[in-house]
Amino acid sequence: MDRFVSTYTMRLDAKGRVSIPAPYRTVLTKDGADLLHCHPSLAEQPALDAGGSALMAEIEALISRYPPYSEAREDFAAALYGTTEMLRIDPEGRVVLTESLKTHAEIADQVTFVGLGHKFRIWEPERFRAHLAEAREKVRALRRSLGSGQENEGSIKG
Repeated sequence: MDRFVSTYTMRLDAKGRVSIPAPYRTVLTKDGADLLHCHPSLAEQPALDAGGSALMAEIEALISRYPPYSEAREDFAAALYGTTEMLRIDPEGRVVLTESLKTHAEIADQVTFVGLGHKFRIWEPERFRAHLAEAREKVRALRRSLGSGQENEGSIKG
């Protein structure tokens, strides 16, 4: 299965268009997506989640876990379906980010695309750099805690 991987920083042109990185376009094409689905991330950062059919399938699976007409189902549907924008990909592989999406992600003239496997996240570049530094530190701390737990479990007391 093809995945969105790596990180790319791209400039918005004078018309507000941005080129989707070529490897991401390849994944979208293989996924059968002719539109880019994009919504404000539910993570606590000003970023956008984007992708094709796999992203929409994930949203559907999440929402379908809740009973019909339940408050949780309605909340998730509003937060995801209600804010997802379908962006047309032009023949050169560009999309226009709407003003509401750019405002949410605090994007001005550049974006950073970050692969997350089945989807990708779109960030303002400086905000992504700060987020990545924080994420790396959390991963290092987790690794240290897992490492110390494994050492303790592997030792034999006599």
